[in-house]
Amino acid sequence: MVSAKTSLKFRKAHRYLGLFLGIQFLFWTISGLYFSWTNLDEIHGDQFKKNKVQKEYKNLISPSDLDYKDGIKTISLRDFNNVPYYWINSELLVNAINGSVKDSITKEEAISISNENILDQYKISLVEKIYEVGNHHEYRGRPLPAFVISYEGTENLKSYVSALDGQFQTVRHRDWRWFDFLWMTHTMDYETRDDFNNKLIRIFSLMGLFTVMSGFILWGITSKTLKKIFK
Repeated sequence: MVSAKTSLKFRKAHRYLGLFLGIQFLFWTISGLYFSWTNLDEIHGDQFKKNKVQKEYKNLISPSDLDYKDGIKTISLRDFNNVPYYWINSELLVNAINGSVKDSITKEEAISISNENILDQYKISLVEKIYEVGNHHEYRGRPLPAFVISYEGTENLKSYVSALDGQFQTVRHRDWRWFDFLWMTHTMDYETRDDFNNKLIRIFSLMGLFTVMSGFILWGITSKTLKKIFK
């Protein structure tokens, strides 16, 4: 059997590893419970959005008639205050009726786009234009500059509209922010929150495995039943 000295070493290793990893294990458990008890559609903010109706337009310029020097590789249709625009090659807005070029959307157009997507019961409290965001910002990884439309209410609801092409990007609200914070603690990516293969979580996972195994070993070397069997 294992000596008392070796048994004491396993006890200390298990105790201190458990203490060190305990907080992160607690975060993993709390975040896992939160994820399993939440509706992802609600986290995405679907309960704040309207069911969009496809609009019909007449007298649009044919894309083939547009004098675009680099050629049209991609094209999609946008609507700003009931005025249709072509978004060409992910870089240029062109009025789909008269062919005029538009540099970016206005604040009023951003409000109109947001209101077409957000339920009428929510009232706007503030509109801002942002040009840069940090790694932890709720709008990270999306087109900039963008308009931020904030709404009244306890949900702290915000919608984001790209200033370049007028595309409604996303909504953010209180429950999404809780989800985002807990996701960060779950993935242990404290830089961008989106990397599930970072070194820190790998190290903690291995240490967690070692802690569990040391617990099994500690049980084995202190079990009176096993001592009788291998006596």
